[in-house]
Amino acid sequence: MCGIAGFVNDAGSEREKVLGRMMEAIRHRGPDDSGVYLDERAALGHRRLSIVDLSTGHQPMTNEDGGLWIVYNGEIFNHADLRPELEKAGHRYQTRSDTETILHSFEEYGPDCVTRFRGMFAFALWDKNRRELHCVRDRLGIKPFYYYWDGRFFAFASEIKALLRHPEIRAGLEESLLAEYLTFGYISEERTLFRGIRKLMPGHRLVLECGEQPRLSGFRYWELPRSAADDRQDDEAWIAEFRRRLEETVRMRLMSDVPLGMFLSGGVDSSAIAAIMKRLVSGPVKTFSVGYREREFSELSYAREVAERIGTEHHEVVVGREEFFEALPRLIWHEDEPITWPSSVSLYFVSRLASEQVKVVLTGEGSDELFAGYGRYRFYLLNQRWMRGYRMAPGRLRERVRAAIEGTALLSASLRRKLKHTFLGCGEDLESLYLDNFYSALSGSEVEGMLRGGGPSPYVNFRRHWEDGAGLSALGRMLYADQKTYLVELLMKQDQMSMATSIESRVPLLDHQMVEFAARVPDRLKLRGSEGKYIVKKALEDLLPRDILYRRKMGFPTPLRQWLMEDGAAPLYGLLEGGNGLLGEYLDRASLEALLGRHRSGAEDATDRVWRLLNLQLWGEIFLEGREPESLLRARAAQPAS
Repeated sequence: MCGIAGFVNDAGSEREKVLGRMMEAIRHRGPDDSGVYLDERAALGHRRLSIVDLSTGHQPMTNEDGGLWIVYNGEIFNHADLRPELEKAGHRYQTRSDTETILHSFEEYGPDCVTRFRGMFAFALWDKNRRELHCVRDRLGIKPFYYYWDGRFFAFASEIKALLRHPEIRAGLEESLLAEYLTFGYISEERTLFRGIRKLMPGHRLVLECGEQPRLSGFRYWELPRSAADDRQDDEAWIAEFRRRLEETVRMRLMSDVPLGMFLSGGVDSSAIAAIMKRLVSGPVKTFSVGYREREFSELSYAREVAERIGTEHHEVVVGREEFFEALPRLIWHEDEPITWPSSVSLYFVSRLASEQVKVVLTGEGSDELFAGYGRYRFYLLNQRWMRGYRMAPGRLRERVRAAIEGTALLSASLRRKLKHTFLGCGEDLESLYLDNFYSALSGSEVEGMLRGGGPSPYVNFRRHWEDGAGLSALGRMLYADQKTYLVELLMKQDQMSMATSIESRVPLLDHQMVEFAARVPDRLKLRGSEGKYIVKKALEDLLPRDILYRRKMGFPTPLRQWLMEDGAAPLYGLLEGGNGLLGEYLDRASLEALLGRHRSGAEDATDRVWRLLNLQLWGEIFLEGREPESLLRARAAQPAS
């Protein structure tokens, strides 16, 4: 795991110093080694976290004749399988590293060599003779790649903060994306909240041709499958195939010359991977978990139980309110954009714990989006059925149901609240019933009322992916859209929070061949009745106890609402209520203060909205105003109200 940065077509006189500043900004991604390559056109920089081939894997790396140079972040897990064919074709290896396999593959097969790789990767390869820069990101977006292009000058980096160290690039807000951020907490397209800075999308590559008229071209080399599920196998065959594939992809991700560990939540996915690791490695398996002092929000007991049953060397960290908020500004700096989920902060703390003993961890990310692990999938499908039945009901019955929801004494208050989250209470359209119910902190109408000057619909990007999946089943369509949007953000969080502590995280369930397999699995093996991830659980029944496999999913909750209602949260509200900063410039102050007032009085639970706004305000102060993160909240969150 590493950090990369560089630029092309910059004729400045201090190119090496500029590249050095960019690399220093991402030193945490690679504290073990660094290197640069400079010629009259290109500047490539690399920070290395040594995982494989510790002694000879230095980058930037070149090929036999010095015509190709590469900086690369990630792991090609099948590189040893590709090597014999390349050697047979006449390529001479100088190292054992997967980096060299990328170089020789490019020499042999050209840019399409990327289709041969299994792994997680982002790289920039400079063809000095042809004056072309080839930039690639892995199929699922596990590794990040950001870039800036103004038609002449091109820069790239693993993290946005490195781009901002180049004097040609200024931090500015992309105002048109505020509505989508406020609603979803992330941007599901190539643009970012930084004006002019884009992310290379998963499964894509770029080619910059540095001729008389520089030209940047983009290509998609892999797409999420959108074909109908394959129903030619019986259930037992599907389940056995999943188990075989899971064991294979875990085995591949044990490739390392340094110690490995596992993030263990006590849920199905991390428990299964930890149990398979235990069978595959000869030494002890180290597992790491994070929880809270508030026990009702902590999964530590479940993780501890799993660790005891499968026999791992287990380690825990407990996070409290003070350290949580004290760390927040620095972690926003690490993520480059406002933090979407409070669990990012917890992920940082367990990563820091793991970094004391290992350099690589495996995680259970991805199973929910592949095999329907979230309750929202079942809820939406149920609502579709209820809607069909409701439309067929007599008009008088429909009127009585509507009257009950609107406040008659026929229903209890608790049942009425639940029904308000169904199509009867919030509407039948996708935005109201699905997106606002399960994704949105602020609904589209709330954003419209709060955001000065309005803006495009926050649902545009999600809608685009939803329409792309129109040929799939209803469940397949939801999974496809989540893999295109929600999952990409989860992977960014996983990468940035682990790399903040200089460790590599690997996601076995997101091997692209596993993803292609999941697309073929029939819906009945993903969601059966009320049981999500049915195929996963059935495949693991001989590996894990039923009380672990079938316990209710917690989803890693955070006691954020409780913390935000305590006196110590007063300084946080002070940041939001002052009428200054980014919120003061773009949000209607009366609407904002009314929302905060309702939340603080207990009249309304606006925890998710307060969190979203707090992160946006802090992000603006750090990146747009240039304030040091530690100066913003350190030790202030624990202070009593004045």
